[in-house]
Amino acid sequence: MHTIPIHTNSQDSRILVGESISNLAQYLPQGKTIIITDENILKIYGSVFPPAPVISIGLGEQNKTLETLNFIFDKLVMYEADRSTFILAIGGGIVCDVAGFAASIYMRGLRYGFVSTTLLSQVDASVGGKNGVNFHKFKNILGVFNQPEFVVVDISMLKTLDELEYISGFAEIIKAAAIKDETLFSYLENNYEAALRKEATVLEKIIHDSIIIKSRVVENDEKEKGERRILNFGHTFAHAIEHITGMLHGEAVSIGMALASDLSVKMGHLTKADQEKLIRLLQNMQLPVSMNNHNVKSLIDAMKMDKKREGENLHMVFLDRIGHAIVKTVSFNQLEKTFI
Repeated sequence: MHTIPIHTNSQDSRILVGESISNLAQYLPQGKTIIITDENILKIYGSVFPPAPVISIGLGEQNKTLETLNFIFDKLVMYEADRSTFILAIGGGIVCDVAGFAASIYMRGLRYGFVSTTLLSQVDASVGGKNGVNFHKFKNILGVFNQPEFVVVDISMLKTLDELEYISGFAEIIKAAAIKDETLFSYLENNYEAALRKEATVLEKIIHDSIIIKSRVVENDEKEKGERRILNFGHTFAHAIEHITGMLHGEAVSIGMALASDLSVKMGHLTKADQEKLIRLLQNMQLPVSMNNHNVKSLIDAMKMDKKREGENLHMVFLDRIGHAIVKTVSFNQLEKTFI
């Protein structure tokens, strides 16, 4: 097991890579714990949950809402949660986002931790303290920055993960390598087949290295005022793609990175050869790199709902080489002229 500490101005956190859900009890504080999970995880792993009341929410992005928060708050009141209660979220990105947000605002904040059960949440959603829900058409527009006390990353739990969900998680790993670590990018190029086969040693390395990248960025810029913006590489496009198509987050991020790398080339930041390396790795890891039956105009219209919008401009993340990203302000007019 590897322990990755995260030190921020607001709170310290630790990511436990390779730990087992069976050892979870040793990380829980004395007193009442309440578990928040989803119906699928409860069915598969409920028998190994520590003894505690369980709140189970529905599956999918459509449950990342204020209505789900209201349901959780009703249950917390029913279970007589007070300020000494610890919230334990066991699940993927939706559970992490919603449970972290609920814990952060119930009674002005309860202590909480995660057991991350999907590849996507292990390398991204559970790391960094971003918690939130969607509101109408706006993705993650309601939320807080608040670090979990711990995140258990049990790699063995990926064995029960749906194959599409599993492959989707590689998008965030490729993103981390593309923006910050050329060595990890090369490792992925050479070991993608083993990763797809879920070979434990390869998985543990790429998950660990991805978390290291994100954790160091978060330590430098917890509230996303500067460097943390590079973690949004491909995401401005991706959130719009999710809205238009309803596809999985990782699939949308993959297409978003393909579009962002194309824009990086067109704006003179990235070589065509490096863009082709990125596209090839995405395809080798069975991720999509283009949308079908949707035009760029509809995509840009959807991007206008992004929370990173400032007037007629967006903070966009570009690559200037594999392993290094830059942030530039781009107007919607520029985007339309470049792509349309």
